[in-house]
Amino acid sequence: MTTDLTIELSDTAGELARLGRALGAADVNIEGMCATTCGGSRAIVHLLVDDAEAAFTALARVGIEVAADEEVMVVPVEDRPGVLGEIGSILGDAGVNVDLAYLATSTRLVVGADDLAGARAALESH
Repeated sequence: MTTDLTIELSDTAGELARLGRALGAADVNIEGMCATTCGGSRAIVHLLVDDAEAAFTALARVGIEVAADEEVMVVPVEDRPGVLGEIGSILGDAGVNVDLAYLATSTRLVVGADDLAGARAALESH
């Protein structure tokens, strides 16, 4: 199962480094990431990791709590204009609402959706 972890951090210098060091020390590879501040001195980080269980353990060791985890799909995409519109159209036409999307390493799109099975079926049929 491919998993996206949602982590809330304090929006202060060094927090992202603390997260990265904890995962690195546990030999957990980050395959994709999106981080943004959300006001109120908080930041939200989405991580695609190669071993969710090891990531949970490593983060807990340094006092970082995983707020949520979600099964996602990782779709290889071409690096060219219009690809997001094409994939978004396929999913939208299939009635799938995307609730999470970000790029991962090696030009792959991470997708969380209200109907992940439907999203997979829609993309596999194209």
